[in-house]
Amino acid sequence: MKRQTADTLRRVAYPTVGIVLMLALWEAICVIGKLPTAVLPTPGQVFGSLVNNWAVLMSEGWITLKATLYGFALALLLGIPLAVAVSTFRWVNLMFYPLLVALQSVPKVALAPLLLVWLGTGMESKLAIAWLVAFFPVLVDTAAGLQATPKELLELARSLRASRWQVFAKVRFPAALPFVVTGAKVAVTLAVIGAVIGEFVGSSEGLGFLLLSATSQINTPLAFAALFALSILGMVTYFFVVLAEKAIASWLPPPPPAH
Repeated sequence: MKRQTADTLRRVAYPTVGIVLMLALWEAICVIGKLPTAVLPTPGQVFGSLVNNWAVLMSEGWITLKATLYGFALALLLGIPLAVAVSTFRWVNLMFYPLLVALQSVPKVALAPLLLVWLGTGMESKLAIAWLVAFFPVLVDTAAGLQATPKELLELARSLRASRWQVFAKVRFPAALPFVVTGAKVAVTLAVIGAVIGEFVGSSEGLGFLLLSATSQINTPLAFAALFALSILGMVTYFFVVLAEKAIASWLPPPPPAH
C-alpha cells in the first residue's frame, strides 16, 4: 500500500515539477531577453488571455472537438472492417493495400484545397481531413493484430471444428483488440491535427481558425492560448480512448508473463 502511494505521488510530483521548471525557464527567457509580447508572451500574459477569452476558446474548441470526434469515429468505422478484409482476403490485400499506402504518403495539407473544392468550407471538409489523417493508424494496427494471432489458438479453434466466423469472433478479433486500442490512441490525437489543418486551410470557425486569426493580428498571447486549448482538447480525447480501453479490459487478452 505504501509503495502504491509513493508511486502515485511520484507520478503526480514529477510532471508538476517539470511544468513548473518549464514555466520558470519560459519566464526567465522573456524577462532576461526582454522579448516583446508579439514575439513571445510571458506565461502570465498567456494565462490572462486564457481567462479573458475563455468563452471564445470554449465555443471554438467545441467546433474543433466535433470535427475531431466525427473524423475519428469514421476512421474506426471504415478502418476496422477494411483491416479485417485486408488481413483475411489476399486479393483485397494485393488490390487495395498499395493504394492505401500511396494515399497515406500524400501530405494531407496538399489534399485539403481539393477537399474544400469538393465539400465546401463547412464541417464536411474538416471531418474528411480528420478522417484521412486518423484512418491509416487504425487500419495498420488492426491488420497487424489480426495477423499476429497466436498459431496455438488458431489450431485449437480448428481442432474444435469452429467455423470461420467463430474463429474470427472468438479468437482473432479478441486477440487483436490491444492493437486496435493502440491504433485508436494514435488516431485520436492525429484527428485533432487533421481538424486543425481543415480549419487552417478554409474555415471561419474552430480553434485552428482562431489561432490563424490571432497570428495574423499579432495577438500572440491569444495564439498561445489557442495552442494551450488544443493541447487540452488532444489530452481529453486521448483520455476518453483510455477510458474505453479500461471498459473493455475484460475482453483483452492477459499480458505476457514477466521473465
